[in-house]
Amino acid sequence: MSQVLTVSCKLTVAPQQVEKLDAVLAAFARCCEFVNTKTPEKLTNQIAVQSLIYKEARTHSGLSAQMTIHAIRRVCANRKTAKQKNQKVKGFAPTSATYDARTFTFRESDWSVTLTMLKGREKFRLHIGNYQRHLLAGQNPKSATLVKRKDGSFYLQIQLESEPPAIPDTDDVLGVDLGRTDIACTSEGEKYSGKEVTQTRERYSRVRASLQRKASKGTRSTRRRARQVLQRLSGRERRFQTWLNHTISYRLIQQAKQSNQAIALENLTGIRERTNELPRSKTERRRSNSWAFYQLRQFLSYKGIKFGVDIRLVDPRYTSKTCHCCKVIGNRRGKKFECLNLTCGWVGDADVNGAKNIATWGVLVNNPGGSGMMSCSLRDVVFRATESPRCIAEQSASGRLR
Repeated sequence: MSQVLTVSCKLTVAPQQVEKLDAVLAAFARCCEFVNTKTPEKLTNQIAVQSLIYKEARTHSGLSAQMTIHAIRRVCANRKTAKQKNQKVKGFAPTSATYDARTFTFRESDWSVTLTMLKGREKFRLHIGNYQRHLLAGQNPKSATLVKRKDGSFYLQIQLESEPPAIPDTDDVLGVDLGRTDIACTSEGEKYSGKEVTQTRERYSRVRASLQRKASKGTRSTRRRARQVLQRLSGRERRFQTWLNHTISYRLIQQAKQSNQAIALENLTGIRERTNELPRSKTERRRSNSWAFYQLRQFLSYKGIKFGVDIRLVDPRYTSKTCHCCKVIGNRRGKKFECLNLTCGWVGDADVNGAKNIATWGVLVNNPGGSGMMSCSLRDVVFRATESPRCIAEQSASGRLR
């Protein structure tokens, strides 16, 4: 199984080249619109669409033969995606175009690329750092995507195809509990605090609120200056969160790789929809909706493939409420977990307890023997006398998890 990683490279564009880049992006979008409107809406097969509209689309857009085929391919891909979501393809903006080995070349000698325009080829220098140079060194990329960003800059997203190492079979699992107070907590007790993220988000929230008030109620010069500062601050919070998730995911993957472990995570899909139904304050809703747990999961997924670490998803129900020692549901209050079984009586960090349960669930994912290791014997369970009979009955009924 091959893996495709994308390297984002900024292009150094001369003033006379801007018009050529804009022209090819506009022609690509125009070709996509033409194909989408002139062919049956339900037709998603690329070969069938190409046989119907190829010559007319190339004449209409002025693109080269290969780029016309890529435009048809994009229309078919967008139709398939829209069909899965029960939607229609709305339109195509002149912001990106697809290139392949026939229309794009990369030269490591001077860190430059050549791209096919409407009339001939143009050479562009790559304005990149050591990270991108390290990834591109010795590579022969076959495809790329030209992108124009909102600020008017041009980037080339170069795709690199590689053969990742085989993922070994292992029953040793590193459980990772995701949260907001601690972004990640492992079953071995290592924690990645979310305090810095929370402080950063709170600061940017206050700054944005202040600037937005000035941008709407201040003097003319104040409004203009506030809008300029808002534009300058745009994306900083997101980039900080992305950097932090990259760092955490890399450390977790390296830790699992060195110990020959798999990584188990909770499948938190839909958690925002469920929690937003609860009565909460506006501040608490903002904090919950800005929790970037899915991005961290995606980073772990592709880094796991790259370094040969298996990533497993488990059901999140009762992971933080079950004692990892005796498998009896206990009490969790904030960061503290207390087991209700007097013969066990484990008390400790709730996130560590949840991570250990996730690790146990992660072993069961590939275990054909069933969930016997997640059960407990009710003979050995003695509940606290302070618990109500109803609560004790509920705990007893939940002693064996299915």
